Amino acid sequence: MKFISRKTLLASAMALMFSFSAVSADAAMSRKPQDNIFFATGTEPAGLDPALVDDNDSGNILCNIYESLLRFKPASTEVEPSLAESWTISEDGLTYTFKLRQGVKFHDGTPFNAEAVKFNFDRQSPENLVPKMSYAPFVFGDVESTTVVDEYTVAVKLKNPSTPFLRNMAMVFAAPIVSPTALKAGNNSVMDKPVGTGPYKLFAWDRGQQIILTTNEDYWGEKPSIQNVIYRVMKDTSARVVALKNGEVDIITAIDPNVIPEIEKNGGKIYAEEGPSTNYMLFNTRDGFMCADREVRKAIAQAIDVPSLVESLYQGYSLYAPTWFPSFMDGYDPNTKPVQYDPEAAKKFFEQKGIKSLKIMTYSNARPSNTAGGQVLAEAIQSYLAQVGVKADIIVYDYNTYRGKLLTDSWDLSFLGWAGDNGDPDNFINIFANDDPVANNGLWKNDEFRKLVVEAARTPEGPKRVEMYKQADRILAEDVGVLPLSHPKDLLAYRPNISGPLNTLSVIYFRYVKKE
Repeated sequence: MKFISRKTLLASAMALMFSFSAVSADAAMSRKPQDNIFFATGTEPAGLDPALVDDNDSGNILCNIYESLLRFKPASTEVEPSLAESWTISEDGLTYTFKLRQGVKFHDGTPFNAEAVKFNFDRQSPENLVPKMSYAPFVFGDVESTTVVDEYTVAVKLKNPSTPFLRNMAMVFAAPIVSPTALKAGNNSVMDKPVGTGPYKLFAWDRGQQIILTTNEDYWGEKPSIQNVIYRVMKDTSARVVALKNGEVDIITAIDPNVIPEIEKNGGKIYAEEGPSTNYMLFNTRDGFMCADREVRKAIAQAIDVPSLVESLYQGYSLYAPTWFPSFMDGYDPNTKPVQYDPEAAKKFFEQKGIKSLKIMTYSNARPSNTAGGQVLAEAIQSYLAQVGVKADIIVYDYNTYRGKLLTDSWDLSFLGWAGDNGDPDNFINIFANDDPVANNGLWKNDEFRKLVVEAARTPEGPKRVEMYKQADRILAEDVGVLPLSHPKDLLAYRPNISGPLNTLSVIYFRYVKKE
């Protein structure tokens, strides 16, 4: 593949989209090289409306365009003020009153105020939900009302106490505040025309190629040192590695462990830290499908030597996941036992049941949760199933198409990754406690599990709450609701002149990044 220079790349992209901005390409390119940072990923974002997407690629951009009432400190799960300067909580734990920051404007000039907050919260209330609002039930399901107290004060009343509520207010999905003007103009969607209050705003989106963000000159806070952020979509891992080597990009993600020695040999740096995420296999438990039977799910799990699979595919950059929770997260219990590898038992079961074939649906490219790629992972599972007499047919789609097909097509097994958004165990496990197929794709249902998750969210921090999540995780393992495979490390590569926090809950806030 031939790569053009960084200067030519940015100039041509800006020229292509010139009609969308009053800023000329020549003016942009008069800036110093350290004003522009290039980030390459394997998958294009699904969209740029924080209420309508839930993928990490979208989140990486949302966190730079939008802001929420609160935010996380860099590389931390501790919340601090953002669009809200302060807050109080009523004695009964049901009413949160936020004092809002004054003088803030959205990228389109719309004033930020209490009415804007109410508009966004009401938009995602249970009675106003629309398809794809997968995060809204987690964040706003317990909200009874949002009231404008005055221009810069808003009161949020909950139906039930919610321990994770403040952390939810800092997340990159659902919680960010979108310009009401833009939402009205876009018929309740800003998927391709995002308007937030953040330090960056959208300059151009060349579909399938790249997205360019430029500094919000009217930003209320400290201006970032990086003026332009260019997200390049490069599906091929080797192409991203070559681009990093040649200096055409500064940071790459979704890298295969096999390429790390080459990256380091060429002077690149590796960020690899254990993160709050799980790579897992889904069972289609909808009515009429084979995996609705727990014994079928158990036999499939018995057929797969998960520790060996993880070691082979990820070479230490993903850790075997015996349970859903990573070991450092509240809810992890070392005594929780997954289904053990037992191919003889699996083979006997499938023969008795007459199950000879299964359908695997997967995605084509590498993901942060699965750096080996969806097809490679599916082929490994296919091989294990073949050893117990089951033929597995694999159907492959690009990731964004795949997410839609999970909801509409017929399949038995599929794969996803879940990355925690706020460090709270509720956020990590409650995707399996609802009937929304966008979140709970396999539609696994267990009443005891759901009751525990609901009660735990309403329980104050402490041992009692932690034990509830341990119990929920045990039920998930015993009922084989999903099959956890690995806990991937947050993994990316970057050039040595890049510094600053490169990961906060699996996304990069470029306001904190510097380039020399």
